[in-house]
Amino acid sequence: MPKRDPNLHGNIPDDSKAALLLVDVVNDLEFEDGEKLLAGANAIADNLVCLKRRAHEAGIPAIYVNDNFGRWTSDFRRLVEHCLTDDVRGRPLVRKLTPREDDYFVLKAKNSGFFGTTLDLVLKYLGTSSLILTGFTSDVCVLFTANDAYMREYRLWVLSDCTTSMDLSDHERALKYMERVLGADIRESSQLDLSAIATHR
Repeated sequence: MPKRDPNLHGNIPDDSKAALLLVDVVNDLEFEDGEKLLAGANAIADNLVCLKRRAHEAGIPAIYVNDNFGRWTSDFRRLVEHCLTDDVRGRPLVRKLTPREDDYFVLKAKNSGFFGTTLDLVLKYLGTSSLILTGFTSDVCVLFTANDAYMREYRLWVLSDCTTSMDLSDHERALKYMERVLGADIRESSQLDLSAIATHR
């Protein structure tokens, strides 16, 4: 790896054993069954806000791993602006989870946050070995991202109260699968010792 430029460093250290991934939370929810997902998203939104704040205090960077929703000529900031200013279902949610200036972001075009993206490069730059997965949906994009993280030998936490699906039974099945097959640690966010994860080697 090339020597890091100290001028790029922000308030969050660009060196962290752990990273918090927020999958598809910048989301207008303007699609078929978006109303179903909105209910689950609203139920976990405050947990995500609290977890993100705690992660920041523990020095764990937040990485928004977000679908481009077919907007190939757009970028992440324009997606955020769209969700904040247009009259879309997801606007209240994105208002709660608006990225900070020192948050990272990766745009994806497929289900996995790793497929065809810079996510693995960002994590290598940070020196990250542990991932905390949150977001939508636990049975699709969170699951695919967790699978690819497992293949790359990252240590995984998937938080049951910070992930959701359109159907609760699909959510529960996905969590059990990730625990059984991917070795993910499945628990609620309040049970997570972020300081211990941040220093784990």
